[in-house]
Parts: sequence; C-alpha cells; structure tokens
Amino acid sequence: MVMFWVLLLAISILLYVLLDGVDLGVGMLFGLTNSEIRRGAMLSAVAPIWDGNETWLVVTAVILWGAFPVVYATLLSAFYLPLIVMLLGLILRGVAFEFRYKTQRMRWIWDLSFAGGSLIAAFIQGLTVGVLVEGLQVTSAQYSGGDFGWLTPFAALCGIGLCLGYALLGACWLLTKCDAEVRVVARRQIPVLSVAVQAFLVLVFVYALAEHLPILHRWIDRPYLFVFPAIGAVAATVLALSILNHNDHWPFYMVALIFVSAFGTLALSFWPYIIPGIITIEEAAAPQSSLTFMFWGGVVVFPLMLLYTLLSYSVFRGKVGPTAGHY
Repeated sequence: MVMFWVLLLAISILLYVLLDGVDLGVGMLFGLTNSEIRRGAMLSAVAPIWDGNETWLVVTAVILWGAFPVVYATLLSAFYLPLIVMLLGLILRGVAFEFRYKTQRMRWIWDLSFAGGSLIAAFIQGLTVGVLVEGLQVTSAQYSGGDFGWLTPFAALCGIGLCLGYALLGACWLLTKCDAEVRVVARRQIPVLSVAVQAFLVLVFVYALAEHLPILHRWIDRPYLFVFPAIGAVAATVLALSILNHNDHWPFYMVALIFVSAFGTLALSFWPYIIPGIITIEEAAAPQSSLTFMFWGGVVVFPLMLLYTLLSYSVFRGKVGPTAGHY
C-alpha cells in the first residue's frame, strides 16, 4: 500500500512538472515579445489546457497530506513563505490570462503579470527542489532552518535552472503548436535553452554526487543506476538532430524525456528517502488503515483524471493560429 501511494505521488509530481511546465514556460517566453499577434498565438497554444495542468499540483498536495502527513508538515514548516509566493504567482498569472482581454490601455500590466507570475512560480519550484537536494535543517523531527533557511546560492541556482527547463519545454510546445513567426522564434530559442539546461543538469548531478558521499558509493556499487542519465543523454542527442532536421514534433517529446530522466535520477539518488537524508518512505507513511481508506478513492479518481487529461489534449491537438480577440 505504501508503494502504491509512492507511485501515485511520483506520477503526480512528474505530470505536473511536464504539463504545467509547458504553460509556465510559454508564460516566461510570452514576456520576451512585444508583438500582439505572437502573444495571441502563444496564449491560444496553452488556453485549452493550462488550468487543467495545475490540477496535478493539487493532487500532489492531497497525496502528501493524506498518505505522508509527516512530509507535508515538514515541508510546509520549511517553505511557508516561498510556497505562498508561488501560489500568489499562480493566482496572478491566472487572473492576468483572462483580464488582459478586458482592456487595451492597461493591457501591459496584465501581460507583465502573466509573464512575472510564470517566472515566480517556476523559480520557487526549482528553489524548493534545490533545498531538498542540499538538505533541510531538521532537529528532533522539527524544521530548524529559520524563516529564510531555504534561501541558499545552490537553491537559487536550481530555481534558475528550472526556469530555463520550463522555458525550453514551452519553446518546444510552441514549435509543435504554432506556425509563422512564433514557430520561427521558438526554433531559434531551443538550441540556446537546450545548452543551458544540459549544463545545469550536469552541474547539479556532479554536486549531488560530490556532496553526498553515500549517494556516490551507491552509484558506484550499482552501475545500472546510470540508466536514467543515459536516457537523458540519448534524448539530448535526438533533440539536437531533430532541430537540425527542422522537425516540429520530436523536440517536445525529447525534452519531456530529459525531464523524466532527471526526475528518475534524483529519485534513485535519494531512495529510500522521501525527504533526502531525513525521512524515509516507511517512516513518513500514514497508518495502514488510512492508506487503505484512501486507496479506494485513488483507484477511482486517478484513472478518471488521466483519462480527462488525455482526452483534453486529444481534442485540442494540432496547430493553432493567431487570434485577434479573446482566445
């Protein structure tokens, strides 16, 4: 039962990163253009799916709250302020997405809010991952790092890295969904963002191995753990070839595969800990009766959500064009 909820938690996190990473990336790229035609096409590329993507963030929080309450309590104690800022960023971009069509003279404010909210949310998510990799300060099962213990140079670097990764996902999505100038600009952005993301991933991987010696020994003793970095390297190669061959579809799938390989690498590096070096999965799990009670909801709701997500992406497949008015 514990492994069932670990699997659902991992799938929820991964789906959120991949799906909401797309529209967060598009939101950040949105701030780099002043053309209303291009902005209309960019918004049309994510309009049918952006709010549904954030459902997986809610699912992740619910699973942590119900199945791993110790983790939920510890992470909230450590990240109250940044998580509140992240949620405000998500709210701001959601409001801006709708309100920008209600005005002409003040539209620049909502455009800035949409891009800024996307940047804030992406940075905070990356910062949180960086803190977990670096290690939380916990004393007697209580967070003891202070109000700003999460603000470290490495965490900030991870925040920047995830912003670049989301921007790369967004650029690949625009390449897949858009035509004309938006497609041309996205094709120019992908190589630059790809190099930056690959450099960041290598840096974080080396840091994790160098600073956490037990992890280094585990990777040396179990060479098969390198399967995920190898998958990421193959995906990066195919990504480069697809850009050189002017393919519109493969780049997005290859970048998604790079994200999956990075996620798998982190998970294997810290297994069996759910909070690296502090709380193991077994220690964090709720009582068996609670996990069993939640199970019946999970086996019904989770497949329905997956089906809905697949259906929505299927219905709105294909290229989009620029829109003069509301999407």
